[in-house]
Amino acid sequence: MTLTLGPLTVPVPVVLAPMAGITNAAYRRVCAEQGAGLYVCEMITSRGLVERDETTLKMLVFDELETTRSVQLYGTDPVYIGKAAEILCAEFGVDHIDLNFGCPVPKVTRKGGGGALPWKRGLLAEILTSAVAAATPYDVPVTMKTRKGLDDDHLTYLDAGRIAQETGVTAIALHGRTVEQAYSGEADWEAIARLVEHVDIPVLGNGDIWEAADALRMVEQTGVAGVVVGRGCLGRPWLFRDLAAAFRGETVATLPDLGEVRAMMRRHAELLCEHMGEERGCKEFRKHVTWYLKGFPAGGELRRSLALIDSLATLDALLAELDANAPFPVSELGTPRGRQGAPRKRVVVPDGWLDDTDGRGAHVREDAAEVTGG
Repeated sequence: MTLTLGPLTVPVPVVLAPMAGITNAAYRRVCAEQGAGLYVCEMITSRGLVERDETTLKMLVFDELETTRSVQLYGTDPVYIGKAAEILCAEFGVDHIDLNFGCPVPKVTRKGGGGALPWKRGLLAEILTSAVAAATPYDVPVTMKTRKGLDDDHLTYLDAGRIAQETGVTAIALHGRTVEQAYSGEADWEAIARLVEHVDIPVLGNGDIWEAADALRMVEQTGVAGVVVGRGCLGRPWLFRDLAAAFRGETVATLPDLGEVRAMMRRHAELLCEHMGEERGCKEFRKHVTWYLKGFPAGGELRRSLALIDSLATLDALLAELDANAPFPVSELGTPRGRQGAPRKRVVVPDGWLDDTDGRGAHVREDAAEVTGG
């Protein structure tokens, strides 16, 4: 089973979801080494790219072995989106552009962006049309990611799918939660199945894929063309190895002992240092320690020390203290990882945002770097 996105063929129908501060070039390389798929860069802002914002440009770094360059773009202005898409194609040689209409973070939705934007159907069509027009001369496919809607009373995903198909978008990914849910509760796979029935373009399913078996079950239950994996791979890049095997018809559940996990941690940190320099690379690695060690025996003091590393030498010394023979904690299989939290008390959108569902010309001017990576 492969995934076809216009001219782009992905050998395994699995997409690494862009995650702020996570899916940089180093982590994409770590995941790609485990199994073929599509690995998406952190979300960047269209305005930041067009205005050559330094923070935005630093995020557009690709590993030397990254043969398929994929970037997720955020914006609320069709003009900026079009210009940014052209820059990505012409100057950065990207092979795939994904547009973010699913981010639930309040600093994004209060601007009318992310998961709030599909409420404005006319504006959504303008943005998608602009992006597709800019990318088409370069033969680069454009996809989009969205959520079910703002909340259960303001669903948008079926209209978003129709608009995506009408504007030439190659595929649509649906996270089976509303903006109000954020990352709480369970993903609604039935909504994903309804979208599959509603459109002719490929649909990618996102939400609650913790193991390879979950991905196969989603394909079977919903008919999606592929899956998008986010939190499930945090501290477990080998999940992509299992996913690749599963889609080849093999039953694999990688259960690395702590020695193997230790080696993966070292590899990840090393790549971060190669791309960012040792000081920054080690700081970036700190957030991953808890995920890698989830469920393994490791004392609180050792965990705290690992979360404060400032050099690879320090990391090596601390990793040596871990029990390499400790078995994988099977109790962690199939359990949520990363942020979860509670539903939002209310979805923050611009004043008057819900008054109409068209919104052409209603885009809010986003700051160059305000929501970069959100």
